[in-house]
Amino acid sequence: MSWLKGNLHSARRFSLGKLSSPAEPEINLIPFIDVLLVVLIFLMISTTFTRYQELAITLPTANGSQSQTESGQIHIAVSRDGRFAINGKVTERSQINSVLIALMARNTSSTGKELQIHIDADARAPHQAVMSALEAARDAGLSNIVFSSQNKK
Repeated sequence: MSWLKGNLHSARRFSLGKLSSPAEPEINLIPFIDVLLVVLIFLMISTTFTRYQELAITLPTANGSQSQTESGQIHIAVSRDGRFAINGKVTERSQINSVLIALMARNTSSTGKELQIHIDADARAPHQAVMSALEAARDAGLSNIVFSSQNKK
């Protein structure tokens, strides 16, 4: 009799009628985590990193007051290793003359004021690099030249 009762119970469990209980869904987190890691790796690889076109320079120190100017300004940065940047854009030594002449022509046609050249040279910049910047300003016809420095503390 117990054998018959056991068979009836198992018959109910596999029947398609009302007596069968619905299967409870399971949430498997491992495939979900795998997919998220793949998406994260894809985003990290495809992200473009911004490269700044500026030079890191350390200005020499000096005593004095800050200059007050009303004219247009061009900033020439000279790095420790002798590289140049004009108005924040890295420029080759051979192109300094042409860039300064173009900036001067654009400024004189638009404002008519004299340009002021700010030479921001690193304290350890080679003397030849600073002289190249001065020569380029002279060749472009620019005579209002200012050297930047930081105040002594």
